[in-house]
Amino acid sequence: MDDFVIMRSMMPHYFENLKKIEGTTVWMKNGYVMPYFPASSGHIQFAHPVGMVPSAQKMEIKKFVKSAVPLDLDDGMSHPAHQVFALFTMPGDSKQYALAVGDIDGGEEAYMCDLLFFYDDPHIIYDHWPKDVWAAIDARQVKPGMSERQTHMAIGLNAQYSSHDKGNRTVQYDQAGKHWTVTYVNDKATDIKTP
Repeated sequence: MDDFVIMRSMMPHYFENLKKIEGTTVWMKNGYVMPYFPASSGHIQFAHPVGMVPSAQKMEIKKFVKSAVPLDLDDGMSHPAHQVFALFTMPGDSKQYALAVGDIDGGEEAYMCDLLFFYDDPHIIYDHWPKDVWAAIDARQVKPGMSERQTHMAIGLNAQYSSHDKGNRTVQYDQAGKHWTVTYVNDKATDIKTP
């Protein structure tokens, strides 16, 4: 059923298109891949990254801003003239943060919003997943029987794969410094190891 879920896309092509995402709630689709930074009054503190945005993290998008970035910044993006950042807050945290979502180089613009965000609550998108699986995902844990997609939702996509045979392979995950090795047979986690 996972292959038949419907996910909205926004397909922003220009900075002005991002207005339709401002003021909305999104959830991180590709967790533990993109760093985020403190931001106050629109000023992004690149020297003090907070960490990597977790999978399925709920985020309230406040606005989008353009910013030049330090040349030595490793934020998963290229370094053109300007990058575009989503300014957001998270539930229970009044601080504002910034996450790179695109870049502008001359007249060329590129945005990754549809790759980064669910625009609807993934609990609803994947409402056919059992409650115990969602409990593990919400706790950012992996449990036996979880599929690769469920594991990605729990601990992210920063992974190395033993083969291209999805569902029948061993995957090593880096969850912001915590390492997991998960073996899948018939797309079910059968062996789960953490150091």
